[in-house]
Amino acid sequence: MKILFILTSHNELGDTGKKTGFWVEEFAAPYYALLDKGAEITVATPKGGQAPIDPSSDTEDAQTKDTKRYKEDKDAQSVINNTKKLADVNASDFDAVFYPGGHGPLWDLANDATSIKLIETFNEQEKPVAFVCHAPAALKSVKGTDGQPLVKGKKVTGFTNSEEAAVQLTEVVPFLVEDMLQENGGIYSKKEDWAAYAIQDGNLITGQNPASSELVAEKLLAVLK
Repeated sequence: MKILFILTSHNELGDTGKKTGFWVEEFAAPYYALLDKGAEITVATPKGGQAPIDPSSDTEDAQTKDTKRYKEDKDAQSVINNTKKLADVNASDFDAVFYPGGHGPLWDLANDATSIKLIETFNEQEKPVAFVCHAPAALKSVKGTDGQPLVKGKKVTGFTNSEEAAVQLTEVVPFLVEDMLQENGGIYSKKEDWAAYAIQDGNLITGQNPASSELVAEKLLAVLK
């Protein structure tokens, strides 16, 4: 199993002066779930090099068994500090793609032509494409083979409007994931705030929030087996 992980390169939280990036748990939980099953994982970002960690995901109360393992894992840290450039990866070299979230993707991956094309190519090749939390933002301009939005008519989930309100960033983010998925014709569903929830429709797998990242990885594994 060769799996491509795509992380954000964006680290500015709008014009708040605060930092953002990717959410550590949303990388670590799927990374270890897949790595421990023998997957070969490559990590890429739009800019290549060091992927920015969202400071909010690195606080004591955000730690999980997987984030603690990451903190002890020099190899994984090296992967994050030396990501490949998105333009240099080829969908044909991988069996699946996984997008961890964090707020960063709302600014860069949502509009990144290389990322959009890559998702479209994975989909054309009928390979699984998986996203968790804010990462479905990367689907915003992605088209299916019929030229319609990829999510149109598909069951999807992602970070909810009420969860965004709870972290007080509704007015900061460029768009709300829940609204965008629905506007693009996705059949959006969710559980209560912060509950683990993931949904699969064909080769498209989406998860609601950080707690859902391992569920997404499990669904991805099931498809690849």
